[in-house]
Amino acid sequence: MSNKIKIYHNPRCKHSRNGLAYLEEKTSDIEIIKYLNDGITEEEIKEILLKMHKKPSEIVRTQEAIYKANYKGKTFNDDEWIKIITENPKLIQRPIVIGKYKAVIANPPENIDSIL
Repeated sequence: MSNKIKIYHNPRCKHSRNGLAYLEEKTSDIEIIKYLNDGITEEEIKEILLKMHKKPSEIVRTQEAIYKANYKGKTFNDDEWIKIITENPKLIQRPIVIGKYKAVIANPPENIDSIL
């Protein structure tokens, strides 16, 4: 198993770029996952949630137009949210940085310190 730090990164997002730059100052052992291009699996989302101790709805970007148009005010269970996130990766808070045992939303980037 790799000890690389993974970052789910969106190069077009300022917060994501800041998180990556901060991470690069701390380590070179990084795996960059451009989840908007490559997609994200339900298994990856479950790993992230497990390492964050969060529910799927807690990592959703509620300011996204797609959220407001399709999901705002509606109730979904965890499995439904995971499917929604898989189909709409733009809804994921970013960047998410994953260490061996823990994951964080790296906004602000200093949150990364807790997993290094």
